[in-house]
Amino acid sequence: MSTKKQFLKSKPVVKVTFEISAEAAQGASEAFLLCEATDWAKEPMKKFKAGHFKTTLNLPTDDKADYEYRYCLVLEDGTEKYDNDWEADSYRPNGSGEENSVVSVTAS
Repeated sequence: MSTKKQFLKSKPVVKVTFEISAEAAQGASEAFLLCEATDWAKEPMKKFKAGHFKTTLNLPTDDKADYEYRYCLVLEDGTEKYDNDWEADSYRPNGSGEENSVVSVTAS
């Protein structure tokens, strides 16, 4: 998985695009992003013909200088598979003995 950040000058948000490669998706028919910024609701990811998935979230930066949002992935193909992003900014314990990926955004 990878993330791309686009800092907007017109709004106090960072557009973060999350992508799961076709190889990492392992033929899944659906994928979801779980993120602290969305109260851990399953955010559907769009599947592309090449087998990869993408979704974009607007993460706010207007209350303080630094934000860190925990997130993880769910691949659904009859079973759920939680996986961390190997390219995450950092990792934080999730209370279940595992870790969640963290994306950091800083107001520019």
